[in-house]
Amino acid sequence: MGAASALGVAMSPSIAQAATTPEPRPNLLFLLTEGQRWDCTSIAGHPLLKTPHMDRIGAEGVRFENAFCTNALCAPARASVMTGMWSRSTGALDNKTVHTPLPTEFSVFTDQLREAGYETAIVGKTHLRNGLQERYWDYYLGVNAPVTNYYTPRMAEGRNGKIDPPKVWNEGYCDDFVTDRALAWLQQPREKPFALLLWYQTPHAPYFRARRHLDLYNGVPIPKPATFDDDLKGYPGKPTPFRAADNKIGTTDTSDAVRSVEELCKDYYAGLVAIDENVGRVLKHLDEQKLTDDTMIVHSSDHGYLLGEWRLFDKRLMHEPSIRVPMQIRYPRRVPAGTVRKEMVLDVDIAPTVLDLAGLPPQKQHQGRSMLEMLDKRGPEWRHAWLYDYYEFPGSENVAPHRGVRTDRHKLIHWYTQSPQEFELYDLEQDPGETQNLYGDAKHATVQAALKTQLAELLQAIPERPGNA
Repeated sequence: MGAASALGVAMSPSIAQAATTPEPRPNLLFLLTEGQRWDCTSIAGHPLLKTPHMDRIGAEGVRFENAFCTNALCAPARASVMTGMWSRSTGALDNKTVHTPLPTEFSVFTDQLREAGYETAIVGKTHLRNGLQERYWDYYLGVNAPVTNYYTPRMAEGRNGKIDPPKVWNEGYCDDFVTDRALAWLQQPREKPFALLLWYQTPHAPYFRARRHLDLYNGVPIPKPATFDDDLKGYPGKPTPFRAADNKIGTTDTSDAVRSVEELCKDYYAGLVAIDENVGRVLKHLDEQKLTDDTMIVHSSDHGYLLGEWRLFDKRLMHEPSIRVPMQIRYPRRVPAGTVRKEMVLDVDIAPTVLDLAGLPPQKQHQGRSMLEMLDKRGPEWRHAWLYDYYEFPGSENVAPHRGVRTDRHKLIHWYTQSPQEFELYDLEQDPGETQNLYGDAKHATVQAALKTQLAELLQAIPERPGNA
């Protein structure tokens, strides 16, 4: 397989589709949730969660069942969303580099929208290097941190390209307040299309609930994941860095106080219910103003989350609960309602997709592709393999750097910083729970060799920014 084919980059993207998009351009509502797993909506079949407003987006548009982040950590994932590039190319590798803008040679997709006549706003968790404060925003309300206090958030606000220093707000539950401000901005009179990035922090640790949900799920049993007790068996098949990481429910001493799987899951689910209610408030406003069908609505998350699998919490790892995210798009002028796709889409696909929906061409820097190419059956064959690359160490949870390749069926994880190096190999079709590490099994030697070749090709195809640690 050639490097360009493995990466899945369109070498000659068609501009004709963009050129024929009629005016006026659609509005944009981009809902980015925090740590929401792919299976944590009721439309995805969750047995407990009820998320009617998120469900509506997928039911009235397209829902991608296999969507992933390329680096399961807040800040680098958000950089990939905005630039359409892998972490290794932007240099946004981890959560440690704050107050340092993205390199000036890289644009974010709202730059192109603004040049095309959009008013732009970003509201909520803007945890991305410098919080994107170096970019022009018609309205800005953000916290450039993994999380802020749920009831007295410290956030910076600004208008017309000028942002004031952060201050403490005392106006109720953080994401209710964030939605209030987003709705206030939407209600302003305007002649231009709007692009609103509404990025929630809930349910990030420490998982505080809205007052109205303090008793939600009382008495409801939470099943124990099948692998919860694998630590008692010595974590069979798992490498040394996996076993050594500080991400264990009940025994890892953290400020997040993750004491039990029941507590974790109930607080996490209650947070997503609060977010869904706020999404419903925004959709109701669009309906009342008859703007819904003139607005491209995108819903995704920065990364997934471990909810007790292998007795773990948090993200970072390349295993499925950590990397799989929801991905839904509603825009009836371009996306048929009720569409469900199984192809693998990535966070780096969001930027080119938004520009495509807006009738704008992709940027040369984009390493992802517009998801509309798949829906419209244009461009090269869609990807069948992609690169995962995690960097932050040491740090919270002390998950060692690792990278890997995921294909439609298999996954190879390479733990490359220790000696000896270690690997994990899974057949996701036969073992979706990733319990049987097949690395070194002679029966799978051919697949193992092919995956190593694909991983090398992907690393070669995606340039590494000089100076990456």
